[in-house]
Amino acid sequence: MIIGTAGHIDHGKTTLVRVLTGIDTDRLPEEKRRGISIELGYAFMDLPGGERIGFVDVPGHERLVHTMLAGATGMDHGLLLVAADDGVMPQTREHLAVLSLMGLRDATVVLTKVDRVDSDRLHLVQRDIQALLARTPFAGSACLPASATQGHGIEALRAHLHEVAARHAAHKQPCADQARAFRLAVDRVFALDGVGTVVTGTVHAGAVRVGDELVLAPGPHDQRFRVRSVHAQNREADVAVQGQRCALGLAGLPREAVRRGHWVTTPSAALNTDRIDAELTLWNEEPRALKSGTRVHVHIGSASVMGSVAVLDAESLKPGETARVQLVLHEALGAWHGDRAVLRDASASRTIAGGRVLDPFAPARYRRTIQRRAELEALAQPTVSQRIEGVLAVSPLGLDVQRFACAQGLMRLPVAPAGAAEAAGWLVAPEHARAAQQAIVDVLGTFHRKHPDELGPDLARLRRLALPRLPETVFRAWISALKAQGQVSVLGACAHLPAHAVTLSAAEERIRQKLGPALLAAGFEGAWARDLARDSGESEVIIRTTLSRLAQRGELNQVVRDLFYPEQTMARLAHIVRDLAARDAEVSAAAFRDAAGLGRKRAIQILEYLDRIGMLQRVGDVHRLRKDCLLFVAEDALA
Repeated sequence: MIIGTAGHIDHGKTTLVRVLTGIDTDRLPEEKRRGISIELGYAFMDLPGGERIGFVDVPGHERLVHTMLAGATGMDHGLLLVAADDGVMPQTREHLAVLSLMGLRDATVVLTKVDRVDSDRLHLVQRDIQALLARTPFAGSACLPASATQGHGIEALRAHLHEVAARHAAHKQPCADQARAFRLAVDRVFALDGVGTVVTGTVHAGAVRVGDELVLAPGPHDQRFRVRSVHAQNREADVAVQGQRCALGLAGLPREAVRRGHWVTTPSAALNTDRIDAELTLWNEEPRALKSGTRVHVHIGSASVMGSVAVLDAESLKPGETARVQLVLHEALGAWHGDRAVLRDASASRTIAGGRVLDPFAPARYRRTIQRRAELEALAQPTVSQRIEGVLAVSPLGLDVQRFACAQGLMRLPVAPAGAAEAAGWLVAPEHARAAQQAIVDVLGTFHRKHPDELGPDLARLRRLALPRLPETVFRAWISALKAQGQVSVLGACAHLPAHAVTLSAAEERIRQKLGPALLAAGFEGAWARDLARDSGESEVIIRTTLSRLAQRGELNQVVRDLFYPEQTMARLAHIVRDLAARDAEVSAAAFRDAAGLGRKRAIQILEYLDRIGMLQRVGDVHRLRKDCLLFVAEDALA
């Protein structure tokens, strides 16, 4: 269990923790000299049963609320201190807002320095505290008087905290959920001789053991490091689990590569995000509504970044109300479903709102549509299974299994709902799968009526016509299913209904057989219709007609008018393009020209053809591979 202190500066937080635990959490020379906490401090108190309570002592100065927020993440219980001589002060109010907006539902108020006031003053401050708590989740919380210097009330407070810890242990969710990925919010980093880089923080989910491989978030997810040692609740341990203070000795991670604000996490759950959909509550003491476009400081985990708010449910969010919002961040951070977010105003002078993450992969487009709102409603459900079922029910696209598991902080999903269709790593509700397949059939029927002389659209064009937002891999799965059912035929890169096929006359079939070797022999330069007519001794008219019919059947690729390539040759050219894209992340005409041994004009013609059929996308003067396009992939595998 983790208890976090809160309260105004000089209200006795550090002193009380020292009396309870015997540990002075002020470790910096400047803290000793000035007599105030500047950084987060940590201490532990042993319980009769051998368990330990961890304390996070936070600074109380108004300029250090960002540090307080970094320490508040992962708290199980708040310890709000109010000095009897000062009473409720500005940072008392702001720290109370932080605890409330962090989603904490359990706190104890300690009325400190009671030896300095008389009983009348004590009763007055107690009434002020009760009034302050009335509009928060902590209304009715225990308020215990104490004096750390005189020892008054300390044993009663210690006994109360023991009871709180016992209740917490009795209601704590089991942390041995093997599907939960390990996540630790880093709040301190240092190096030790013989150990290397050490990070400390609160374990938000999962478990970690010596030898485990982890990564940073945000950060490059292919740069892994190994856990060399584990300390949980300030004791050497074999494993650290959710809800514990933890220190990890890490091998392979340079000290300068990690900072407060990072997460260390299981590789499969690592993510970087700069756009988050969340459920947000505006603090009830805010003087005005929160409008879309408002600039804010966003605190998630131990990180703090600038961002702006887009209210999704209305034009603005009124004080005390809750709504769905999108947080657009100025730099990436790590965030997962259910993580708490706290917002401060642009000048970082006050805490204004808080809530929880619903989707760390928030869309930039269609964010206010009816369908998206329904998806967010599904993502707000209390259990993973309910969220999966809810998303499948409302989303025609379905659910990307790996991406969804990552967003939920899981290494794997629970068993898929009964009846859900599985396609290329996606889950789709059966009614949505049937609707998607019917849309493909309907679009092909319409295409055939409008273009009776063509075999059918190529697959990339068909996807754009029928299901433009559907991922390429899922679209291919539906095409395969329709082929197996006999509802759709695919020839080359083109799809058509079985009843609609471009058939060749006897003369065209003869020309087809005659031209095959010449088309292959033309290589990367391609074959011109006039040259094929001249070399074969056939009429140019019948050659052009036959080549066009073969292109309509998907057996040839017409790059420009009268210039044709057979499928095998185009697959080899596509293989070169994919290699260049893998190497350079883009394909320039010059690079493709050199790799294929072509002239510049022909190289440009081929790249523009690959743009048209949906394999490439032109961006400025270069071409980028469409990540979801599988054209010529099968041919590549055989090359």
